[in-house]
Amino acid sequence: MCGLFARTFQAGINHLAFQLVRIEGLDGATRIIADSYGAFNIIATLNGTIMFGWILLAAGAFRSQVMGLFRAVALALMAGLMSGVLKGSSLYSIIAATGLCIALIPLGIQVLQNGARPQTKTLWGWSLVTLSVVTALYFLGQAG
Repeated sequence: MCGLFARTFQAGINHLAFQLVRIEGLDGATRIIADSYGAFNIIATLNGTIMFGWILLAAGAFRSQVMGLFRAVALALMAGLMSGVLKGSSLYSIIAATGLCIALIPLGIQVLQNGARPQTKTLWGWSLVTLSVVTALYFLGQAG
């Protein structure tokens, strides 16, 4: 949970950086970000939980026999994905994301094939509830 909170915080900083381009222009935004990049923030303390969380999830999936060794190792590759603000893509980020796909796509297919199928009424009901909640949250968020 701490790792998810850290990722959310980092996404907020990324959003601010991109909004600065719109407000200050590219040169102004670049200067502001360059001058403030690396500034202390307490949330960076949680970055290790992101990496450890993927390894813990992979170990749990292996130990519970949800995944074999190969897929568990593929899942654990996500631990090496760069964490922090304004991180770009690299060859390793493509490898880590591919590992995530290798680990989870077969599990998703298995759930779709063998899992209990909800009734159509239930599916439409929850879809309507979800759409209503997301719409309400959107307008609430826009109100400030």
